[in-house]
Amino acid sequence: MFRKMRRKKQLLSEEVSREILQKNTSGILSVLGDGGYPYGVPLSYVLAGDKIFFHCAKTGHKIDAIRREEKASFCVIDQDKVVSEEYTTYFRSVIAFGRVRILENEDEKRKAIRILTEKYSGDQGAEGMEKEIETHFANLCMLQFDLEHLTGKESIELVNMR
Repeated sequence: MFRKMRRKKQLLSEEVSREILQKNTSGILSVLGDGGYPYGVPLSYVLAGDKIFFHCAKTGHKIDAIRREEKASFCVIDQDKVVSEEYTTYFRSVIAFGRVRILENEDEKRKAIRILTEKYSGDQGAEGMEKEIETHFANLCMLQFDLEHLTGKESIELVNMR
């Protein structure tokens, strides 16, 4: 169902691809937008097993698109260094494919926001995090991206450096 990468030498292992998802903080969620146009939106996220969680507003282009079509992709750029003397960039990125759903169940939503909050403000302590969650919980929408396929790629220059 998913295409195999043509440049196999540049393929990152699933382990390295997951590490990239784990350590980074933002990526582009791409969905089928209005009129059949792709819609890519930058989002903060957290990886938890085979799930990626995002928070967002309860209404808008992204939510409408997800309600219409659950299939999506999520791209994270780990490195993109311009090397002008070589007329290239040294890049490393991953693309995840899967299905997105809006978490309607309160327990699922709470669990997801706690995982996300820990990544971004875990140094604030549990009490402070819980207070912040409660303050915004009623107006919060949580999305769950179920990972079905993950591909990582890096420039041939980075491959050759190893």
